[in-house]
Amino acid sequence: MTVIITDEDVARHLSMRECIDAMATAFADFAIGDAVNLPRVRYQARHPDPSRRYFANVHVGAVPSVGIACVRAGSQIIVPPSPTNNRRLYENPRPFCWGIVILFDIETAEPLALMHEFKLSGMRVGATSGLAVDHIAPKDVKTLGLFGSGKQAGAAFDAITCVRQFERVVVFSPNADHREQFVAAKAKQAAGKIEVVAAQDPREVVRGADVICCCTTAMEPVFDGDWLSDGQLVISIANSDATNKKRTEVDETTYAKSTALVVNDWESVIDNDQTELLEPLEAGLISRDAIVELGDIVAGKVAVRSGGAGIVYYKNNSGLAIQFAAAGRIVYDRVVAEGTNRQIPTEWLGTDLGALYDSGFRPSP
Repeated sequence: MTVIITDEDVARHLSMRECIDAMATAFADFAIGDAVNLPRVRYQARHPDPSRRYFANVHVGAVPSVGIACVRAGSQIIVPPSPTNNRRLYENPRPFCWGIVILFDIETAEPLALMHEFKLSGMRVGATSGLAVDHIAPKDVKTLGLFGSGKQAGAAFDAITCVRQFERVVVFSPNADHREQFVAAKAKQAAGKIEVVAAQDPREVVRGADVICCCTTAMEPVFDGDWLSDGQLVISIANSDATNKKRTEVDETTYAKSTALVVNDWESVIDNDQTELLEPLEAGLISRDAIVELGDIVAGKVAVRSGGAGIVYYKNNSGLAIQFAAAGRIVYDRVVAEGTNRQIPTEWLGTDLGALYDSGFRPSP
């Protein structure tokens, strides 16, 4: 039987610490050539409403060490950026996220599960940022500066504070109500172990922070790179692609101040034409030799450390299918062990080729 894994299943069966560990497996395996991942594919298509577009987001890859291959298929209706709206807004007619992740068994090729993407999508981005902090930031960091107040910011808060014992988190979002709600929720979650405060100005997030993490829907830089100081680790998750050119949360000064720049996948930079990185590179603001992949750090091939001269910039530049595969394995095993009535016959998802096999044929798909 093939199971349906819901967002509630993911929340119940996968802790942030476990998700970070799963990302470590995925990226280390990717670095040594065992895990397989192709650059994501995004495209838009004409919508009956001229003010909207159909938007697809597709990832494919496999992590053989956990026995899972996967396809993430995101399907959305968006309102594109315009002169009156500087952000891509997700506006499905029904208030649902229709993206799914298909988990395949590498040994049998059969679909093990159809998994909701929404909860895990945010967790794996945050977990990957947490993984980077764990390998790059000093042990004695004290202050985290956080831009954003949505799903991604929440996951980043959970992951980064999971790997380091921060004393203080300073949060800014241009939406004052969202900012206050986020700070109240995270302060309650921290239960007095971390001081969580709202910033009234973006400078307050950058000033004195050991780690600065940008988790926004912004199309343009959210702070001035001139505000940065030596030793800081900067993280951003926004990036451009063929559907959304030159989207960035940091400015060119940030690139120029970077002694090292870490990305998830260099091939995705090229394939997705991530101009916000390629243009500073072409302009000489940063050299190709200074750019390393996160997997190489996790696998011990190279070492990158913040806390010294200049800054380190981690550009969490692309989602990867291997993230869903590695974390999905954990959730799938626990859902099956727990038992669920959300199952469908696996045969419904495949074509019966028994007669052809019996005749000696092995037709290609």
